[in-house]
Formats: sequence, C-alpha cells, structure tokens
Amino acid sequence: MKDFIQPYNQDAFVGNLSTPVSTSSFTKNLLSNLPAYRRGLSPLLRGLEIGMAHGYFLLGPFDKLGPLRNTDVALLSGFLSTVGLIIILTACLSMYGSVFFDSSKEENKDVLQTSEGWGQFTAGFLVGSIGGAGFAYLLLANIPTLQHLGLD
Repeated sequence: MKDFIQPYNQDAFVGNLSTPVSTSSFTKNLLSNLPAYRRGLSPLLRGLEIGMAHGYFLLGPFDKLGPLRNTDVALLSGFLSTVGLIIILTACLSMYGSVFFDSSKEENKDVLQTSEGWGQFTAGFLVGSIGGAGFAYLLLANIPTLQHLGLD
C-alpha cells in the first residue's frame, strides 16, 4: 500500500496524496475534457454547456420532491422553482466573478480566469440552464405523447 500512495510531487506539506486513481492518465484525461477545463472553448460556450446539464437535472427534484408533488401543477411549480434557483446561482456566479477576478491585472493564460471571461461564462450559464430546464419541462410534460409515438 505504501508504494501506491505517496505525497503529491513528493512534497508531504501540500496536503494532497498521489494515488493510482488521482494521478492516472484516465483521470487526467477525463477531467481535462470537462467543459470548465477544456482548452480552446470560449467562456460563453463553457457556461452554456455547464448550464444545460445543471438546468436539465435540477427540474427533477423540484418536481418529484417539492411540496406540490401530488398536485396537477407539480411540474410547472418545479420548473418555476428551478428557474428561481438558476437566477440565484447566476447571481452568486456574478458576485464571485466580480470579487475574485481583478480587471486591472488580467495576465492569465485562460480567458475564463478574467473578469470579462467570467461574465461571459455567467451569461452562458444563465441561458444554458434555463434552456436545459425548459427542455426537461417539455419532455416531462409530453411524456404521454412521446410514449404513444413509439407504440404505433
């Protein structure tokens, strides 16, 4: 076991361990292909892709676990709750970007790590997540129609 787990970069004071899972080429490739770390992708498209996934999956818990889950308006209230949470998350992203990124010293390699790039990321997240939630809403609202299409 001692041979497999070592301090990261042989520095015991980093507070991170180098394991076969955390330092494998598979893990590095998987993480580098996520939209937040993918090079060559504009901040707007990164935010759009991340937002679509989050908006799509946020609707389900509000629909199935919300206080109106056993009513006829469960799906609509879940969608509106999802949009409300998305607006809150977008405001939090905007606040984070305005505090964390200093516009006077923007010398980073990645455009996402600038105040302008973070603003584009936040805008893409808003549009993508509302679009993803809207797509999930349309799918869930039309499940009976979609099920009849496959049976004919």
